[in-house]
Amino acid sequence: MTRPSSAEPESVPPPPECPAHAGPGPVPLGGPSFQTEPRAVYRAMRRDHGPVVPVELPGGFPAWLVIGYRELHQVTSDGELFPRDVGLWNQWEHIPQDWPLLPMVGRPLPSIYFSAGDEHRRHARMVGPALEGADPFEIRSHCEQLADRLIDEVCSRGTADLVADFCEPLPVLVLARLVGFPDDEGGSIAQVLKDLADGGPGAQEAHLRFGEHMTRLVAAKRAAPGDDVTSRMLAFPEAFTDEEYMLDLMAITAAGHLTTADWISNSLRLMLTEDEFAQSMAGGRRSVGEAMNEVLWEDAPTQILAGRWAARDTRLGGRPIRAGDMLLLGLGAANTDPLIRQSLTGGGFAAQGGNGAHLAFSHGEYRCPFPAQEIAETIARTGIEVLLDRLPDLELRVPVADLVRRPSAFLRGTTALPVRFTPVRTTGDLS
Repeated sequence: MTRPSSAEPESVPPPPECPAHAGPGPVPLGGPSFQTEPRAVYRAMRRDHGPVVPVELPGGFPAWLVIGYRELHQVTSDGELFPRDVGLWNQWEHIPQDWPLLPMVGRPLPSIYFSAGDEHRRHARMVGPALEGADPFEIRSHCEQLADRLIDEVCSRGTADLVADFCEPLPVLVLARLVGFPDDEGGSIAQVLKDLADGGPGAQEAHLRFGEHMTRLVAAKRAAPGDDVTSRMLAFPEAFTDEEYMLDLMAITAAGHLTTADWISNSLRLMLTEDEFAQSMAGGRRSVGEAMNEVLWEDAPTQILAGRWAARDTRLGGRPIRAGDMLLLGLGAANTDPLIRQSLTGGGFAAQGGNGAHLAFSHGEYRCPFPAQEIAETIARTGIEVLLDRLPDLELRVPVADLVRRPSAFLRGTTALPVRFTPVRTTGDLS
């Protein structure tokens, strides 16, 4: 398997179309190189700017991209100096209502994702136990059943697009069950989240539909509680409004959907495209879990996370940071920081196959909650295991060069994963 090494020279030039190719000015945060050659982009950034990079967001808005592992650890560890408080942003007076990154950056809202400080901790006290209450064995059972259902829909054809047919629908169907939706609404939730992720003209309408689903769910679970995340949230002793419950449920479901889908598809892509890795798995020397961990280091679903905002003037990585400046967390870049790679005995796969020091789930107070990480891992691992058990001879039916990455500097996934396999019977025909 061909993989970048920590010894890879930093002087390797970026491709000509690379946004960092122009030199030490602010780097436009967009363009095809973020999809095709992200490591070259980050090498050029480190060479020209160091661990904290001035970047330019769509519309010409300035921000800092933190790509150094130590600097990112510093930012995420200091919630007082660098809170996730979007209200601090010093660019609000210039931001138009239709700015394309507004849904990702957000506005101050009473939810676990768009609140800071004591208010964030209040929401975390409710959401954390509600997620922890999900039985791991039950989650795995849901995953196996729903994975089998999705595979049954394609297994007799001999071909499939794993992204559309499996990787994207599986997480949201499982999450819909966990928060308390009946199965017949799972498909609707999946479509809403797909429309949101596409970011097209229907995204705003999809966001409204998403909120309506969650509002109805809160009302239904207040009337008839069950063994689900929503009921456990409603039973929490501190007082919350229906809007807060609705927004937190939207955050839980949306945050767990696309990232888990891309974790599954990126892991399958690794297994299908890296011959050495596939052979070592076939020989029992590598596991599904190692492939998944490799992806979190090398090909993490969330490459850039917005964000943190400086509470006062300070310095970071030798850069002057002004109060209200936005800091974007370069999770993918930090994981490939040569300084951290050198500390991992050479930075090869063997050194980090079981190393969990990656920043794929962020770090610090505002990281992805541990129960949510565990749920995502269970969904991804179980889904992949069921798929490989049912369709053991999967192979790509297009050249690797034809696989297209998600068109975003922030998210890293594959838009389609066309495969062929020997047709098999559905689970209903196996008895």
